[in-house]
Amino acid sequence: MPVPQRDSVLVADDHGLYRSGFGFLLRDRMGFRSVIEASSFDSALDRLAETPNVELALFDLAMPGISGPEGLRVVKETYPSIRVAIVSGSEERNDVVKAVAMGLNGYVPKSLPDDEIVGALKDILDGRVFVPRFMTSGNAASPTARTATLEPPAAKGDPGGGATNKAISPRQRDVLDCVRRGLSNKEIARELDIAEGTVKIHLAALFSHFGARNRTELATRS
Repeated sequence: MPVPQRDSVLVADDHGLYRSGFGFLLRDRMGFRSVIEASSFDSALDRLAETPNVELALFDLAMPGISGPEGLRVVKETYPSIRVAIVSGSEERNDVVKAVAMGLNGYVPKSLPDDEIVGALKDILDGRVFVPRFMTSGNAASPTARTATLEPPAAKGDPGGGATNKAISPRQRDVLDCVRRGLSNKEIARELDIAEGTVKIHLAALFSHFGARNRTELATRS
């Protein structure tokens, strides 16, 4: 039975060998014509901004520049037509819960066999939200679940703005410098030669990282 042809998929992971192997699986088993690779969160955002017809974007949680599932919420909001999911070595329940609470389309553990990974990604492309079997309260018959079955974790926040610049990516530091100088999103995009949607994503990550509610708080807390 021929594999249906699909447009492009983004694979964001800092392990080149994993990206290559995963890319082969996506082409051979899922029919993607193009696999776009990125080794960091910043480069993934750049690829999304410059590449049309991306159907699926897959992010690892451990690569440089990403701040957990929260950092992907605005990616989903900025590119609503793209299915955004995490493919991670982490099997922490809180990571899965946060991913679903952020509105992502799924959380796929790297430990799954190839057939199950393919099935999970097909579910995601078909409009379902995929979570691992261990999240479905013992229901081993189906690996998928709707967001209603999961409760988001309690928000911890950062009341004191105690985070430091060391934990943010180089591109986020550039955006932060522009915010301190009072530049608008359009001006930041022009200066850094990135899309305005990418600026919005970096700002959301910075707001979350420093516990800021607006640009003024971000400039003073950072």
